[in-house]
Amino acid sequence: MAPLKRILLVEDNERDIELTLAALDEHNLVNEVVTARDGAEALDYLHHRGKFAGHANGLPVVVLLDLKMPKVDGLEVLRQMRSDATLKHVPVVMITSSREEQDLVNSYQLGVNAYVVKPVDFQKFVESVKQIGFFWAVINEPPPGAVKRSN
Repeated sequence: MAPLKRILLVEDNERDIELTLAALDEHNLVNEVVTARDGAEALDYLHHRGKFAGHANGLPVVVLLDLKMPKVDGLEVLRQMRSDATLKHVPVVMITSSREEQDLVNSYQLGVNAYVVKPVDFQKFVESVKQIGFFWAVINEPPPGAVKRSN
């Protein structure tokens, strides 16, 4: 049996991290979730740099990416991922509180796979995250070789 692929959660809000992890756990997704607290840390994880140097985790099955973050914002993380031959096929779901049309348009222009506005209601937020996690971690079939990374 193939090992379960990791989910990369990129979120700077501690409460949203806890809610997302609880929602994934409630759906019994046993994929490991790696959390990056800002875009710079996410890029370090994806490129095996900094505190993630030498990790052999491979690429995540999906990146759950917040839009508005310190250091490097979600759009810049997405831009860099889509310009990297190794990362360009990794699915990215923007999970954000922004309903700004320009954020939505920019995200899709840069190649986001899905754009989800965080519901204010706790139960709706949990249900959204459960559905996102289940689809990308279990149902979606990535292109051949898309979740491997050679070092």
